[in-house]
Amino acid sequence: MSLYCIGDVQGCNAALGRLLDEIAFSPSRDTMYLLGDLVNRGPDSLGVLRLLISLGGAARCLLGNHDLHLLAVAHGARRQRRSDTFDDILDAPDRRALLEWLRHQNMALFKHGVLMVHAGVLPGWTCPQTLALAAEVEAVLRGPDIAHFLRHMYGDEPAAWDDTLTGLSRLRVIVNVLTRLRFCTTDGVMEFATKEGVGGAPQGYLPWFDVPGRRTTEVTVAFGHWSTLGWLGRSDVLALDSGCVWGGHLSALRLNDDGPHERIQVKCPQAQKPGAGL
Repeated sequence: MSLYCIGDVQGCNAALGRLLDEIAFSPSRDTMYLLGDLVNRGPDSLGVLRLLISLGGAARCLLGNHDLHLLAVAHGARRQRRSDTFDDILDAPDRRALLEWLRHQNMALFKHGVLMVHAGVLPGWTCPQTLALAAEVEAVLRGPDIAHFLRHMYGDEPAAWDDTLTGLSRLRVIVNVLTRLRFCTTDGVMEFATKEGVGGAPQGYLPWFDVPGRRTTEVTVAFGHWSTLGWLGRSDVLALDSGCVWGGHLSALRLNDDGPHERIQVKCPQAQKPGAGL
């Protein structure tokens, strides 16, 4: 039995298929954890969802910002962007089943000693707190008020977490942390405009995983979302968005309990120009 974390697929179904062939993935034996941004920007978002659904419990998926954007468009809460490439899902005869499956995926997972998120974790959050807050968003996405929530999901405020937050403001911060975070201050104030790598940190901000005293250092955090960051394979953080949709690679990490994790990559044809993403 092998366990894998896989970075941002973003509609690159052919690359995902090649990666699964490369690792000889067997759904009867192996499990893969996809770290969000399953769809959008690439050429075959529909194929990605159908493949993942066909794998059943062998494919465990997180929701990224692009996946939430698809749900928002599908529920009339957001307009499509010119660069969106998920019309194939919206026009599919099995659209309802695809979107129903998507909204039941996770915002965070903790498996095999690894905390998995799409983007990041605030320095003041513990692993159990992160999972509990993710569950709050998951409950709304799976419930009858999903459209109302998606209409109010967007925005950069509040820019910091407060335990006293309630309602839509509370949910918005949780979503922003888990699906958009790159940089924050030592006090946990987030910044969302900068998409460069570590060297492009705005003054007064740090990559979330380098803030001193971060409370998730006792576990390994695996994440995607940050293609300009590049591969980061530390004992406490694993960055797996290797820019597949920008002409980079699609990466999988085989999780080994008794040795170093093994990274496997397949090259992707360039489908988008850098800088076109959300």
